[in-house]
Amino acid sequence: MRTYLLAILFVLAAPLTAHAQSADLVLCDRVAADPSDPDKPADVRGVTEIAASDVATAIKFCKQAAPSSRRAMFALGRAYAANRQTGEAIAAWRKAADKGSTAAMVELGVAYGTGAGIAKDEAQARKLFEKAAQSGNPRGVSNLAALGGTGGGAPTDPAQARVLLGRAAETNAEAQYQLGLLLSNGNGGEKDDVAARAMFEKAAAQNHPGALERMGEFAADGRGGPKDKDAAKAYYERAAALGDEDAKKALERIRCPYAIKDKAGKLVTTLCF
Repeated sequence: MRTYLLAILFVLAAPLTAHAQSADLVLCDRVAADPSDPDKPADVRGVTEIAASDVATAIKFCKQAAPSSRRAMFALGRAYAANRQTGEAIAAWRKAADKGSTAAMVELGVAYGTGAGIAKDEAQARKLFEKAAQSGNPRGVSNLAALGGTGGGAPTDPAQARVLLGRAAETNAEAQYQLGLLLSNGNGGEKDDVAARAMFEKAAAQNHPGALERMGEFAADGRGGPKDKDAAKAYYERAAALGDEDAKKALERIRCPYAIKDKAGKLVTTLCF
């Protein structure tokens, strides 16, 4: 009987333990998940920028969840970066990348490519972008294309990036957004605002902040489709609510459309509504 009771207690306790462990990851996701992280579950919205008021919370709970979750380890790096703890951020991204996080590979690649908090090393940046791209990470593909040149297996030119992103864009919002950027800028092929808008619209439907901001501009200017100022404002508002800084600036321009300048052309003030 005693053995039976202990077995029951063990079964009852196990879910509680699992729940306690997952609660850290849930809180980490809530304040620090990256919307473009391929590891992120579909029901996790993510944030483009970790709010200053959430940094301490992000570090605490992501750190607790990190040992058993590469997604949390990557998010911990984001939290450290937001707190200007560059060394700690890079260390966390290394650990996440070693566990297979392609989002962490991309962030490490950016650090190497720019020399932010680490010795600049374009060759190492390329290797990391290649590895992420080969695993289908859209930012890995686009960053690799941005480096140009040749380099060991993965496509490094915009035309090839279009092909790779086109495959990923069937299901991935970040790939749709990145492909839309290539199409709208004419990188890797002809400029196609209609196709770009279609990509942005698909990603925007999944609440991708960058795509929402792009849809705002396309709707405001009538690029690739109908001009609609009300729709543009709505897109900007959705993007701004998700933390997109360009969208916030666009809303401010809508609110204050008139600029008063002096004789030298220097901005004196703006007229707002």
